[in-house]
Amino acid sequence: MEHDPDARWLARVMHIAFFLLLGASLARFLLRHPWQDRGPWIVALSGALAALYALGPVVGTRATSRRTAWLGTVVAVWTVLVLLAPSFAWCAVPLFYTGLRTLPPRPALALVTLLTAFVVTAQIKLSHSGWDPNLLVAPPAVAAIATAVFVHARRQADRQRALIDDLIRARRELAATERREGTLAERQRLSMEIHDTLAQGLSSQQMLLQAADRVWDSDPGTARRHVRTAESVAEHNLAEARRFVHDLAPSELAGGSGLEEALRRLAAREGAGFRVDGTPVPLPDQVESALLRIAQGALANVREHAAAASTTLTLTYLGDQVALDIADDGRGFEPSGARSPGVRGHGLPAMRARARRVGGTLTIESVPGEGTVLSAAIPLRHEESDK
Repeated sequence: MEHDPDARWLARVMHIAFFLLLGASLARFLLRHPWQDRGPWIVALSGALAALYALGPVVGTRATSRRTAWLGTVVAVWTVLVLLAPSFAWCAVPLFYTGLRTLPPRPALALVTLLTAFVVTAQIKLSHSGWDPNLLVAPPAVAAIATAVFVHARRQADRQRALIDDLIRARRELAATERREGTLAERQRLSMEIHDTLAQGLSSQQMLLQAADRVWDSDPGTARRHVRTAESVAEHNLAEARRFVHDLAPSELAGGSGLEEALRRLAAREGAGFRVDGTPVPLPDQVESALLRIAQGALANVREHAAAASTTLTLTYLGDQVALDIADDGRGFEPSGARSPGVRGHGLPAMRARARRVGGTLTIESVPGEGTVLSAAIPLRHEESDK
């Protein structure tokens, strides 16, 4: 509760009220009782009580044994003052607050009851007008109101603290969830990168080396060409792996090479045709990277599944979007089954994810026995197309 601004404000008010009541009680005593035998004692005890009370912030606000001992000393000095001069009884009101703030609930209520009894006794002793019901009712009523206000304030502070703790806990849980989601997204990204680069390269090497092994004795020249091609693919894979480790762009786009040149080299390496339609415009790096990876994945699927005689890549600039079509005349398949596990490998889900990541779409048109056309369309913002 001490960390609540309202609680600190209330504590300052109570401290000021205590010193005002103490000063007023001392002034009343000295005005009504000129300097007598008790006078020096009253003044000394008043000073001692003021000094002790002022030590409260130094002692601290937690209900430790030191704080409890300090409160007991303050109450003891105040009790002696009340016995010597009943006019000091009303200093009990700030002491109600101090006791409630310092002690556990039950001891605090016991202290409030004890202080209230002293106040009632002191008021009856001061009264010179006979029986007055207010003397029995007013001090307990004041004590009850003060206790109720404090307990309500404490409960409000506890609820507020619990709410803050819940918000902090929820924030931490949200941050942990975001970290987990980020980790899963990064794993998905890494799996797509590995599939579109290293896995495809290794698959190509395996096929080339198997072809070389089949003709090793009958056609050494062809076998050597296959081996040299496999070596070139391995070299390319090594460069891709190094860039992959450093999280750089695809190696085909490194060194300022544009998307068109990268697609042309990829098509030549895979034995496919390539053409460009429309007026080329500069593309964002992430769009170029996504289209190149989609082309790599599509050509890998053609090589591994389609048994196509010819394949053509077409890059089309349409003003407000750029499209990449990969068409083959292979065996085709049923597009409705492309989402099923195990159908045409990991490539299609990865390509769809890449297209979505840059705000695009991926569509597939295919008929069994009649080939396949895969199209990736990515919208371009005006400021991107005007570069």
